Amino acid sequence: MRRRSFTALATAVALSVAVAGCNRGGDEAGDSDPIVVGSTLSLTGAFAATGAIHKIAGEEFVDRLNAAGGLLGRKVEWKVVDDQSDQSKVSQLYERLISQDKVDLLMGPYATPNILSAMAVAQRHGYVLPQHTAVLAPQLTYECQFPAWSIGPTPNSFIPTQLFDAVATLNPAPKKIAVLTSQSGSAAFVSDGFGDDKAGVLSIAKERGLEVAVNVHYPPTTTDWAPIATQVRDANPDLVIDNGLGVDAVNILTAMKQLNYTPKKMFALFPAPGPLLAAGAQAEGMLSVSMFEPNQATLAKLPPEATEIVNDFTKRATEAKLPYKVFETQATASWNAWQILTDGVKAAGGTDQKKICDALHEKGADTTFSGHLTFDPKDHNFWPTTQTLKQIQNGDWVTVWPADKAAAPIK
Repeated sequence: MRRRSFTALATAVALSVAVAGCNRGGDEAGDSDPIVVGSTLSLTGAFAATGAIHKIAGEEFVDRLNAAGGLLGRKVEWKVVDDQSDQSKVSQLYERLISQDKVDLLMGPYATPNILSAMAVAQRHGYVLPQHTAVLAPQLTYECQFPAWSIGPTPNSFIPTQLFDAVATLNPAPKKIAVLTSQSGSAAFVSDGFGDDKAGVLSIAKERGLEVAVNVHYPPTTTDWAPIATQVRDANPDLVIDNGLGVDAVNILTAMKQLNYTPKKMFALFPAPGPLLAAGAQAEGMLSVSMFEPNQATLAKLPPEATEIVNDFTKRATEAKLPYKVFETQATASWNAWQILTDGVKAAGGTDQKKICDALHEKGADTTFSGHLTFDPKDHNFWPTTQTLKQIQNGDWVTVWPADKAAAPIK
């Protein structure tokens, strides 16, 4: 199993720990103890609006799994700990889940920085780590991490290419853009590339002949959005691209509104979906990435189970008083992650981590919303993308690109 280290001694220690971890579990026939899955989620802090979606989706999945007889005939328990949207807490929490709580399996957290921290711990102990949302492919080198949301092996090229292809069909097409980038994991990757691969929104915009009138990189801890909003207003671009997370786009829109300015067109990379809808008219026409929207035209192509899952999620989200109660991209990423994990366990016949990892590489996983997934370590296990673009139209998210998957035309 390939592992990164900085010294020969660190490599030896990591490998010895990993071997011990990979040998956990095995033939579990007749074992009646619950299978415990450990993870963190951002239930408070900056990522809480999105973390709540993953929590409800995960709880729904586990409930449905247990109602159907559990996993390998055993009940599944999910031990989830709040990481408070703080990357510095993630490593110690995953260490505790493994070393003290002795969980059988791991599930990744939300947000790329948190996932990278969890991945380092999983790698050290030889655990398989399905993860929901990290797309910083060059840093996801651990061969037993499995992405549940794939934008292909080069998301930094795919996302801007897809976006610019879509908006080029508008009349008039954008010519001048503003690029606002969170200095955080996948967001910066999509703007600037990573390492030797400098492809991203900025380079591809130049190739397309687009003028980048504003180029701002902001820290994830930003609280004063007025200076950024002022730069955008003064430039008055045709398209604002916010490569950010969570409620960044909402904060930027709010700051713009206070300046009596509404962007002509805006794209948000990885937003919490509900707060943007709650922004009302200011967010109308907002574009974002999507892997699934429960538009009727899409649901009609899936088995009846998909509609049951979507409806149950809405009921649970309503009871939890989530601002957005629709099973969409974030919930789909969670569902995929859980199906990857359970398919791996079933194929391995137990919770032996190496067997699970090998089984996923060999057989892949079947998912309700993204079909059969295959995992190649050469591509950091990123499977062929199913990503689309969605847009807020008349107060709802609708799939608009590519045309053959759209529920409505892009505006």
